[in-house]
Amino acid sequence: MITVNNLYKSYGKVTALNDLSFRVNDGEIFGVIGPDGSGKTTLFRILASLLLPDGGSAGMNGLDVVKDFRKIRGIIGYMPGRFSLYQDLSVEENLKFFATVFNTTIEENYLLIKDIYQQIEPFKKRRAGALSGGMKQKLALSCALIHKPEVLILDEPTTGVDPVSRKEFWDMLERLKSEGITILISTAYMDEAGLCDRIALMREGNFIAADTPQNIINSYTETLWAVQTENMSASLRDLRDHPQVKTCFAFGNKHHVTARADLSISGLQRYLKEKGYSKVEIDAVAPTVEDCFMALTN
Repeated sequence: MITVNNLYKSYGKVTALNDLSFRVNDGEIFGVIGPDGSGKTTLFRILASLLLPDGGSAGMNGLDVVKDFRKIRGIIGYMPGRFSLYQDLSVEENLKFFATVFNTTIEENYLLIKDIYQQIEPFKKRRAGALSGGMKQKLALSCALIHKPEVLILDEPTTGVDPVSRKEFWDMLERLKSEGITILISTAYMDEAGLCDRIALMREGNFIAADTPQNIINSYTETLWAVQTENMSASLRDLRDHPQVKTCFAFGNKHHVTARADLSISGLQRYLKEKGYSKVEIDAVAPTVEDCFMALTN
């Protein structure tokens, strides 16, 4: 459904996309995972025909995003990272406006947005600017779907949204996938990676890995330990100072550590106790997509 070949884009001396190539299959959820500044938004704006690439090509369903931009805009639904609907219009007025733009009506495609729109329909007379983050998200998704697109492009749609709304949003995406819609989504939340069919880990304008979430995790070759002490900030420095520790990153309320083969858990415990830590817990843990990302960037 989506093809990208040798895509390049720069802003002055800053390279946003660097010879990027990939494919997205019909009817799958493809996630682009990466930190701010990695090139996700630039990529999505080019695919939405809102930005011209400096080199390479991109297309959807046989249409080129530059030459056929008018047709492209008719088959995609685009939800930018920043809420961009008309904040002085009501929920209902926004939805009617976007339906009119695509020469359709709310009633014609209501079944597609029903599960989403019913959650905000009690507030349909409220101005969009007065909605909560979760409701704004549902309204934006409804507007992106009102013309029944073939491809849905979502740029960090869950950023700043509460955990319950994030869960509801991903449940909606699964239902949309069952309708045959291809979904391209970007996120900075590594825990959302496992909800995609395939993911690409993005850094400095290129993909450093692209596969199913489980295959990326399976490619992780290090032994991983989770370390917890009574003073986490101080132990982070001490762990990184250990000559046999390869990497150490803060990971929630623990540190994730990889070490050379000749360092054991008991050896690391002794080291930390010699540094004055009385409460030391070290356990072997399974890697996550975030661990894989940190390993690949190192």
